[in-house]
Amino acid sequence: MSSQWVQLQTEVSRQNSSSTEDAIMDTGAVSVTIEDAADQPILEPGVGETPLWDQCIVKALYPASVDIEQISTQLRATVDTELCWELLEDKDWSQEWKKYFQPRQCGDRLWICPSWSNVPEPDAINLLLDPGLAFGTGSHPTTHLCLRWLDQQDLTDKTVVDYGCGSGILGIAALLLGAKRVIAIDNDPQALIASRDNARRNGIADTQLLTCLPQAIPEDAKADIMLANILAAPLIALAPTISDLTEFQGLLCLSGLLSTQIDDVSAPYLHCFEFTQTTTEDEWAQLSARKTHH
Repeated sequence: MSSQWVQLQTEVSRQNSSSTEDAIMDTGAVSVTIEDAADQPILEPGVGETPLWDQCIVKALYPASVDIEQISTQLRATVDTELCWELLEDKDWSQEWKKYFQPRQCGDRLWICPSWSNVPEPDAINLLLDPGLAFGTGSHPTTHLCLRWLDQQDLTDKTVVDYGCGSGILGIAALLLGAKRVIAIDNDPQALIASRDNARRNGIADTQLLTCLPQAIPEDAKADIMLANILAAPLIALAPTISDLTEFQGLLCLSGLLSTQIDDVSAPYLHCFEFTQTTTEDEWAQLSARKTHH
């Protein structure tokens, strides 16, 4: 297969990543990506924010016809780290990532399957997912922990709130497992679009899955089951809102936190909730609770 692309790679500090990216774009790169150089975890960034590690690998893609020597000379004026060039195979890069997203079983009944793959267990409850532009494929430990928890609940006739819905994976799973209705909330409009698309892909009626921004939550929204798989800081900051949205005797599932953050995250919920179970996977944790006080 003919090679049509060359890739430039260099390692820079966080402080120099932006100027390096700008300099590379000025040389006519088709795309520039920034990756972690040292396996340093960065949690989900805010809308419009770019996550940056202390040491970054900057990769740039060029057509194979470019003058590599000329670009290297131009970049050495601003980039003082080693420039590595590599010839790449001709691939459909938009499809390449899909091979890393495989069907996954979550609990006894539920499978998460990419929308482009074959379903391994046709008789199971299969959630077909295209993550698209939103966070959430079911492969991250926190999502997996929440899906396994959901798989164990009786969701019949229950109203579920999925706070920070991302791709909609948790809310859609709840509906497929028997929930009556889901209110999916996210501060990123792209997440709400992805959630609606994924719901339709799974044959879910628009009336069953309501999507809304945090400032547009309906006044009658009350959760028998409250799901919040976000991050420790927003879980703490949103504790009053999440508590208010949960029915008396309703169940709470919190995740997106590290095991070291369990006490800090549970503290603002203790006056309303009784915590019943903590489950961990790798360094991540999922907390379960029941609302026992108004």
